[in-house]
Amino acid sequence: MSDLLAIFGPLDSDSELISEISRLHPRRVTVLIEDVEATWAYDESPAGVQLRNRLAALMAAIERDTGAAVTGLAGSREQLVGWRFDREVGGQRLIAA
Repeated sequence: MSDLLAIFGPLDSDSELISEISRLHPRRVTVLIEDVEATWAYDESPAGVQLRNRLAALMAAIERDTGAAVTGLAGSREQLVGWRFDREVGGQRLIAA
């Protein structure tokens, strides 16, 4: 297994999903936080800051626990058109890509 897409929603249990990712031993992980505003990257409201902090914490935890190269973004799956993943992990489901 090499490329994994990890989809985090607003209500997902981050620690459970990180444990699932670690179990799969990926080489590369793309973290997607779904259902956020398009302005998340420069939103200085408390919600915008919290989202950026969450993304950074997720990426750091995944890298620490798996040794994988990790990239992250927030928004929607439409941003990933044309990207290829060996597996997807999101919420409680595990899907072969």
